[in-house]
Amino acid sequence: MEDRQLAIDANFRDLGANAWLAKVDDVCEDYGFFEQLGREHCAGFLEAGNALLVTFENVQSVRENNIDAEPRGFPYARHDGWSHLALFSFKQSWFRDQYVYDFFDRMVDEGFFDNFERIIFHGGGDGASYAAAAYSVVAPGATVIALRPQATLDAQMAGWDGRFKPMRKTNFNDRYGYAPEMIDGANRVFIAFDPIERLDACHAALFRKSHVTALPCPLLGDDLDQAFDRMGIHDVLIKLAMDGTLDRRRFLQLLRARRYDPTYVRALVRRLIITGHPRLARIICAYMIKRGHKAFFVDKYEELSPTQDIHT
Repeated sequence: MEDRQLAIDANFRDLGANAWLAKVDDVCEDYGFFEQLGREHCAGFLEAGNALLVTFENVQSVRENNIDAEPRGFPYARHDGWSHLALFSFKQSWFRDQYVYDFFDRMVDEGFFDNFERIIFHGGGDGASYAAAAYSVVAPGATVIALRPQATLDAQMAGWDGRFKPMRKTNFNDRYGYAPEMIDGANRVFIAFDPIERLDACHAALFRKSHVTALPCPLLGDDLDQAFDRMGIHDVLIKLAMDGTLDRRRFLQLLRARRYDPTYVRALVRRLIITGHPRLARIICAYMIKRGHKAFFVDKYEELSPTQDIHT
């Protein structure tokens, strides 16, 4: 397969759900295929080069949060000549669906993944990151990037996680079930999580294999997908992973960009106040005000006394 950049010329912004999906369908049919997978999922493929990016995304999230409302893999097909397989859900399903199982079974039987030299499975957010890890088993040697994944939502194994109650009746014990076991055949696995988010940290700790690299992201919260986009590091992260040069040290270098992200800095200021460091919080507020970020930081700066810090 020769690498080629795809001339994708489509505007996905400001479209209703049906129109958006129809446009994705059109683009995928032009360069690969598009399939409906039951009532709750669909898959689209763009054939470009020997590198394959497999993504799992929720349709509503893509339309509302992605840059230009575009599926995450489309820019890589356009600019980098990567092939792209996109799995979409129409609701929060964790991609636990017989139609999705059957799709990946068929892709394996047809030798689909054998056509690519480098493969990434990527998922960000509830369900998508779990799916990226769980379904990576179909492509031994792949790299997995899972942002805040759940290992399972099975009540017996993860009863300590009381979130996602609508998913409690879903079977996580049959095929493609327990994500930490499904990554055994992967080459490298990157698990990003906020260690301050206790339940997310508990799930991350279940990914214990030697080829797993934990990527702690303190104070970035429960939406790492958007946080990485805001900081401008998401694209770099994915490209480093595809090149095989991503590691913990390089990731921590990228994470330094959070100091310029007002959302992160607001969380840092709140954390410093809670933990008894108001003087440092005030210094950070002053720094952000100088950078032109006045909302929140001006009020906090005025609230905090310069002699208030209990730690000297």
